[in-house]
Amino acid sequence: MLIFRNQNPIAIVSLSLVFLTFASTHAGNTTLSPPEAASKPYVMSNHGVERTDNYYWLRERDDPQVIDYLNQENAYTEAMLADVQQLEEELFAEITGRIKQDDSSVPYLDRGYIYYTRFEKGQQYPLYCRRLDEVDAEEEIMLDVNSLAEGQSYCSVTGFEVSPDNRLAAFAVDFTGRRQYQLRFKDLETDQLLPDAMDNISGSCVWADDSRTVFYTRKDPDTLRAYLVLRHQLGTPTAQDVEVFEERDEEFSCGVASSRSRELIFIRSNQTLSTETRYLKADDPNGQFQVFWPREANHEYSVDHLGDRFYIRSNDAASNFRLLTAEMHAHDKHQWKEMIPHRQDVFLQDFTLFDEYTVLSERRQGLTQLRILSLDGRQDYDLPFMEPAYVASASPTPNPSTDLLRYTYTSLTTPNSTLEFNMRTRDKTLLKRQEVLGDFEPEDYRTERRWATARDGTQIPVSLVYHRDTQIDGTAPCLEYGYGSYGISMEPRFSSDNLSLLNRGFVYAIAHIRGGQELGRKWYEQGKLRKKMNTFTDFIDVGKFLVEEGYAAPKRLYCRGGSAGGLLIGAVINLEPELYHGAIADVPFVDVVTTMLDDSIPLTTFEYDEWGNPNEKEYFDYMLSYSPYDQVRSANYPNLLVTTGLHDSQVQYWEPAKWVAKMRQLKKGDNLLLLKTNMDAGHGGASGRFERFRIVATRYAFLIHLAEQEG
Repeated sequence: MLIFRNQNPIAIVSLSLVFLTFASTHAGNTTLSPPEAASKPYVMSNHGVERTDNYYWLRERDDPQVIDYLNQENAYTEAMLADVQQLEEELFAEITGRIKQDDSSVPYLDRGYIYYTRFEKGQQYPLYCRRLDEVDAEEEIMLDVNSLAEGQSYCSVTGFEVSPDNRLAAFAVDFTGRRQYQLRFKDLETDQLLPDAMDNISGSCVWADDSRTVFYTRKDPDTLRAYLVLRHQLGTPTAQDVEVFEERDEEFSCGVASSRSRELIFIRSNQTLSTETRYLKADDPNGQFQVFWPREANHEYSVDHLGDRFYIRSNDAASNFRLLTAEMHAHDKHQWKEMIPHRQDVFLQDFTLFDEYTVLSERRQGLTQLRILSLDGRQDYDLPFMEPAYVASASPTPNPSTDLLRYTYTSLTTPNSTLEFNMRTRDKTLLKRQEVLGDFEPEDYRTERRWATARDGTQIPVSLVYHRDTQIDGTAPCLEYGYGSYGISMEPRFSSDNLSLLNRGFVYAIAHIRGGQELGRKWYEQGKLRKKMNTFTDFIDVGKFLVEEGYAAPKRLYCRGGSAGGLLIGAVINLEPELYHGAIADVPFVDVVTTMLDDSIPLTTFEYDEWGNPNEKEYFDYMLSYSPYDQVRSANYPNLLVTTGLHDSQVQYWEPAKWVAKMRQLKKGDNLLLLKTNMDAGHGGASGRFERFRIVATRYAFLIHLAEQEG
């Protein structure tokens, strides 16, 4: 993959002229002329509808004019925010100052070693460590990501897996943010990297029992769809790697995983509405994968293994999913035995297996519950959680024979916490709570769970948090956050960086709108395909509720969303351009129709069941009706900050770039319109644990400045 840097002389000269223009003008002066992208009409015709895209040319990543334009927008944003630069630096110092610099994770025991990750003071990246489970055992640093990142503007490590014999470690590294990882191996006894390296993988692998064979997934270089599973024998040329499975259906992607028992290796193929799983015994790496149950339209299932049976979470005849079991050699769907039946009011999210227990992750009335089932039938109970809005999830250690369940708990006022619960005695131990440096006290903040009425009468849950000194009387600034796609639920998690808003009088609200899965499968189905408009109107109705109930001043209401949540923001401000005083759209998916018509780029064929296939007229027309880029009009849009990454693998940078260019052409009024592109990162932004908060400080400075103007 090519990495494009701004080294073109034409771009450098042009950018210098921009800076000279800014230098001759007072910083922050809104009379500055913004960059103008060249208009190069490109006509598209579909289903008898002609669309002219004047900024289609911005797709050419290797065109110096494109890089030049993005740099000009960055320079313009910097100049327009010059008045808040001091505030931005103050916020960055404040946010990073709450982070414990020499922090470490909760250790866990596996195959005779205690594993953990830790950070050292001033370092951006973690150290992967272990020590023998013996008194006074010395620490072994398996991988120092800081060393790996030297000389790199971006570095992300994922999929760290130690071989069954404890001697080798596999890990995947990405130096661009494009999520096209390279798989590497390290000999932990010699502390040397092995020459084996596989490029363009999905970021994870599974070891076979022989500690010499690994299975991994390769991506298509253009669409980035994970489509090919290969087997590699350490010490052999990668060109000899054996293809064990190819996912030929372009609407599916695939990946590899290990079973809870570690006795099986799974290949999982999935699409929005369908699943297929294959399995192989881990002690037979050269064997043939066997299909567990073939894919069927509208049948989603996940399977795990422990002991002498499979456990299956399935939506077959169960929209909210049910849990079933199957014998090892009799796993035809018609032989599955029901363990937990379908329930209309409970959504079964996940399950975790132990030798004597099964832990269910369920969602009731929008909140997660952990339910403990003993396999002997003697116990069936929920872990008690008392706050009005929170999230809890199982995070078990590798040993399934234990009675101890590890789980994480957090809320909008409770920092991330890891606890250990004895499922036999019901004793609970706090192992670690995120340390928030400074004068933070949870008691200084209030959290609420409210329900807003949507225009069709549907009740929308809303999670809220604010400082105890903030008056809920219609005078406070309020930031409304939402997502509403893919059935992903927005959890009310603690965020230490949000304290910088709360301590300045902001109310923070999460709108749990349709398109997520907070209230079960139907909640998702009511916010996708030709019901997508519910997602946008729900968010608008929550915004109006926040004003009506006194959580937000009418002129100090703000909104934010990212990725598909950026689509949400784009659609919302087209529908109600004057409801919000300011908006933030991070890596926004805003050119919906054009992107979904192009099956050569990511975020297309795999997602037809989410958005629809615009090659069919009914979906083309519906998507066109809300596509933010297509629906830009002459309107008084709110102050808008748009962020993106040049190497974004999920939403290509040109979508927000084109959107901003078109809005500049059509919008009315003098409200800010800013585009900030990270030229060294992708969808997730900067990779360092401190540097990633640079953009957070920019967002918050933008919001605080706007709120002060209207205060």
